[in-house]
Amino acid sequence: MAKKYLLLAALSFTGVAHAAQPPSTATDPDGFKEPLKQLNFNPGLDQREFERSTLSALEVYDPLESWNRRVYHFNYRFDEWVFLPVVQGYQFITPRFVRSGVSNFFSNLGDVTNLLNAALQLKGKRSLQVGGRLVVNTTLGIAGLWDPATKLGLPKQNEDFGQTLGYYGVPNGPYIVLPIFGPSNLRDTTGLLTDYGGEAQINFLNVSQESGRHPEIIVLRGIDKRYTTSFRYGQLNSPFEYEKVRYVYTESRKLQIAE
Repeated sequence: MAKKYLLLAALSFTGVAHAAQPPSTATDPDGFKEPLKQLNFNPGLDQREFERSTLSALEVYDPLESWNRRVYHFNYRFDEWVFLPVVQGYQFITPRFVRSGVSNFFSNLGDVTNLLNAALQLKGKRSLQVGGRLVVNTTLGIAGLWDPATKLGLPKQNEDFGQTLGYYGVPNGPYIVLPIFGPSNLRDTTGLLTDYGGEAQINFLNVSQESGRHPEIIVLRGIDKRYTTSFRYGQLNSPFEYEKVRYVYTESRKLQIAE
């Protein structure tokens, strides 16, 4: 009985002591009031167990998972053994200002389909911004080799036909990992093919026609695309990288469609 009263007294004292402490008003750099202090973690839970426990929140419709994982592994090895070594060679032999000009040129070319999709989504303000950017960079930027539009307050806006389909309510469909291209889904794959087809029909700056005669333009565009993409396979250092990439891709597309 004495032990019971001593325990109750100790708990009461602890409760009073905590109540007497003023609430923390310290803020994180982002403005939140130390939200992580309110979270309780099991100290015995290792990283893999923690990741397994969160997989239910990362579920994505993936009926082709077995095939997709094989393609993901192929992309991983292709990136490691072919793509990145080529990109590193490209960086080694090409001056930075040349690489910048190539990136700007292909980015300006992509603004053609960005403009079309912004218009199809009835985004009037964005259509004007993308159209203005295309005109400025094609003229003042000399066919897009420079990017004066960004300095004039017309930043890059990305719109594709997959987003357009999503804007009109077309569902994602099954998740798909495309060879070389990476994460996608049935709707976005359809959109990708449509965008490339539309670009070929418009033939802006005669690039599509010349690409047919000179396939090295297509190769250069692929190298530049990988050069400007920061993602690296294995950088997540996780046995669940496939699930994480699948989830992040799916959620990011929702945000892009909603903006």
